[in-house]
Amino acid sequence: MEKTSAILALSALAHDVRLDTFRALAQAGDDGLLAGEMARALSINPTTLSNNLKILSHAGLIHARREGRGIRYFVMAEEMRALLGYLTEDCCGGRPELCAPLAAQGTEKTT
Repeated sequence: MEKTSAILALSALAHDVRLDTFRALAQAGDDGLLAGEMARALSINPTTLSNNLKILSHAGLIHARREGRGIRYFVMAEEMRALLGYLTEDCCGGRPELCAPLAAQGTEKTT
């Protein structure tokens, strides 16, 4: 990942609605979420959600697929992994094993 892409992604996530939206999509996994159900679940005005979804999409963090009259959104997990990799690259003074616990936390499922 390039620095400009990382900045764009981090900027997109640096907003409460967009961060909540991204996390909801990440939790939905491969099923994704329809925009309408996401707006209801997050108690967000559909127009506000739509604007924030565009920003997340432009940053390359999510993608959309039309389903009939609705649009289903999905997290682009590969881009998130690239961002996390960029942030932890060369971490810990050249001792990447020190970042391993941090990386493991990001992949653990909570029950």
